[in-house]
Amino acid sequence: MLEFERRYFDVSTMDEMSEATFFFSSSFRTLIGSDLEPIGVPPNPTPQQLLAVATEALGADDRTMGNVPTIVGAIPFFNTSSSALFLSKVNSSPAFDVRAGESSPSLQRPTLARIRAVPEPDDYVHGVRIALDLIEAGRLEKVVLARTLEIDLVSDLDTTNLLSTLTRRNQHGFTFVVPVMAAQQEVRHLFLGASPELLVRRVGRMVTSNPLAGSTRRGATPEEDRRNAEALLSSAKDRHEHDVVVAAVKRSLQPFCSNLDVPSTPSLLQTPTVWHLSTVITGELADPMVSALELALALHPTPAVCGQPTELSGQAIAAIEPFKRDLYAGLVGWSDVNGDGEWAVAIRCAEVRGRWIRLFAGAGIVRGSNPEAELAETAAKLRTMLTALGIEGENTP
Repeated sequence: MLEFERRYFDVSTMDEMSEATFFFSSSFRTLIGSDLEPIGVPPNPTPQQLLAVATEALGADDRTMGNVPTIVGAIPFFNTSSSALFLSKVNSSPAFDVRAGESSPSLQRPTLARIRAVPEPDDYVHGVRIALDLIEAGRLEKVVLARTLEIDLVSDLDTTNLLSTLTRRNQHGFTFVVPVMAAQQEVRHLFLGASPELLVRRVGRMVTSNPLAGSTRRGATPEEDRRNAEALLSSAKDRHEHDVVVAAVKRSLQPFCSNLDVPSTPSLLQTPTVWHLSTVITGELADPMVSALELALALHPTPAVCGQPTELSGQAIAAIEPFKRDLYAGLVGWSDVNGDGEWAVAIRCAEVRGRWIRLFAGAGIVRGSNPEAELAETAAKLRTMLTALGIEGENTP
């Protein structure tokens, strides 16, 4: 069982994590779900069907353990992939603070057997050129193209150590672990990561969303880092990419809110590996019965992970990317019986199956994008997981 204290959570002191445990942490809340009961989701569900089965599961919960019934898990990018949603008994801490002191575990550097890029870098660049042709033809305004790294290790990965490392290095983000079940309700693999992007948080009537779009790598020196940040903030291409996402989030949230505050200009958000353009949007619900999950489903997928227009961008992604996204670029988080909850965009993430790991990273393509620069952006984003794994610099493609 994972341990926590009310005002303080030290990931480094965790016992070996049970595979059938959900974990989600942010500066708002640390939530741990055990006794997971899978929620049956129909094939190719609409957002309305997903919301209906989740609401029904919450309403049918008859546990008397004093815990607030909570939906936890992840929803895929395409509805043709399987969700990993559960009704859970949860423990949560209202504040999140990681102590990275002497008790922090040393990073266990795994031994690589193989690392492979899917698609290969040249093929990714080719895919970006195809996307730019679609944009130039007026069919798309933006599309997000991703690539993966498939990693084979000599021995099984220590996922508890990886979670500790991710959480300590991304204290302002959203660290998560979701078990993905097979048909026999056995854990098939783990989906985990450290996303920087809040899709939506709902606390009472208050709503917050923090779309990110437009990115560049961190600099190797303070001077280079400052130049990179300033260049991103002044980049017309990146500002346009960001504006497309913010406008879409505003359109999706406005029908639910009696008032909505959308800053006119973005700010900078930093992670250990990437600078992002960021806009924090806040609002107040007109109807207090609207849940965090309903808001998340109304927002998903934003142009930050899909594109604009949504349907045509999704078709382009399916045609160009030579792999299934599954839970990558979907939603991960929780929503309780009171409607409160927090959902992050499932990026900077990995699938872990014992000795096999698959990492994901994407870049937004708009008019003016440079294919080689977009490849470099995905490489910078992959560093979040590669550094946490301790295999950065192993001639990664």
